[in-house]
Amino acid sequence: MKRTVSVLLLATCLGVTLAAETAAERLRSCATVLKEIFGMPDSLPKDLLDRAECVIVFPGVKKVAVGVGGSYGRGAISCRSGAQHDGAWGTPAMFALEGASIGFQVGGQETDFILLVMNDRGASSVLSSKVKLGADASAAAGPKGRTAAAETDAVMKAEILTYSRARGLFAGVSLEGSTLRSDDGANMEIYGKKLTAKDIVTGGAVQTTADGRALVDLLNERSPKNLSSKSQ
Repeated sequence: MKRTVSVLLLATCLGVTLAAETAAERLRSCATVLKEIFGMPDSLPKDLLDRAECVIVFPGVKKVAVGVGGSYGRGAISCRSGAQHDGAWGTPAMFALEGASIGFQVGGQETDFILLVMNDRGASSVLSSKVKLGADASAAAGPKGRTAAAETDAVMKAEILTYSRARGLFAGVSLEGSTLRSDDGANMEIYGKKLTAKDIVTGGAVQTTADGRALVDLLNERSPKNLSSKSQ
């Protein structure tokens, strides 16, 4: 009974916190967070970004704990266009990150997450359905730094590389056990009709809005071409 009450209270706290921000504001926040991280001395490795097929940004993910620890974040995904994901970065779709951990935690914490989707299988997985990291799609904490050595076995095999920024510190982080899914309600809010992330990202159903332009332009500026081996 106590656990049920805690879960309900957690969900209420998260819902109230997130409700204050519109989908458009959240989309603009994605660009702001990514720009700030690109400006850090110890940032995303350029060679990994140049090989990524999609980038997912979750600004200000809330972690709340009332007997049961949990997190729920909402952000956006943008993928390179074309059947081989070798074109320009395309229209962003709204995405959700969900995770829970049982434990005696107190207080709240806010963290930005950046996920790099590194291959076709990873892109297909995250765009097709709700995906559990570590089970439905392989994930690893990403190396950091513009000249970071990325040729480790875990990094080379991972479909998704995951990073976090909290309290000004940027680092690779494990998100295994968390789930990713299309945020269809937010997509409706942004684009005015019922669409999945796949419809938006690969189906060409809609064009990038003014609120999403900063994110797309930033990605096209920083990594205009897919430099993975399949695109050579």
